[in-house]
Amino acid sequence: MTESPRTIWWETEPEMALPKPGPLGWALVVLRGLPIALTLLIGVLCILPMRWIEQLFAGPRRPVTGPWVQGVCRLCLIFMGIRWRCIGKPLKGPGAVVANHSSWLDIFVLNAAMPVFFVSKAEVSTWPGINILTRVTDTHFVTRDPKLARAQAEEFAERTRAGHRLLFFPEGTSSDGRRLLPFKATLFQGFLDPALPSGLAVQPIAAVYHAPKGEDARFYGWWGRMDLGPHLLAVLSRARQGSVTVHLLPPIPVEGESRKTLSAKAETAIEKAWHRG
Repeated sequence: MTESPRTIWWETEPEMALPKPGPLGWALVVLRGLPIALTLLIGVLCILPMRWIEQLFAGPRRPVTGPWVQGVCRLCLIFMGIRWRCIGKPLKGPGAVVANHSSWLDIFVLNAAMPVFFVSKAEVSTWPGINILTRVTDTHFVTRDPKLARAQAEEFAERTRAGHRLLFFPEGTSSDGRRLLPFKATLFQGFLDPALPSGLAVQPIAAVYHAPKGEDARFYGWWGRMDLGPHLLAVLSRARQGSVTVHLLPPIPVEGESRKTLSAKAETAIEKAWHRG
């Protein structure tokens, strides 16, 4: 008897009909898209010489360009018209960040909350347009290859020692913004490496999206086989946007934990904050 293929959660979900822009919607796409594109362009052009100066005076640390990217992302959210607020305080001391993953908007939303460096699968480094942004913002790429695990762990430790806040998505993929997918405990093994600084902590972050009035509750979610273009247009063309709340939750000290307990504690903390909205 053959085993049936594993069903992915979104394959059983009803499709979300993305609203198509009308005349007013297209006008909003232009009015919002142009300043966002200009802000990103200026941000990229300015960050290159800033990074060079940082290298001279601060080595691998990012005391200037981290907050610079944070400011750029906050401006982009303002231009989109999405209301944004942050509750809690960023982690102090050595550590990393884990968050739920709902949308491409997470790039702006989570960077706006605190200076972070995303951890992403290596394939993203080849996506046209996105590859430029990820390289400029020092995205940490990983390859799912056991042969490279040791080298990647050493890179993670080196960046952590430099004060970088690497941000991981333990769900492994994006959801529809209305659910939290099970965390993958294997990801948390990297936080237990002996090469990491002592006193390491993991800060959970919950990003909770609220759809515009009258829209599908999953409006800001980007998942499954959804194309980026139509979703981007749907978001930019909304006359009245929704909002997002970011919860910076109490850090979890790594000492004395296992990958499974770390994963469970982070998932529980994010789930509680996510349900609070």
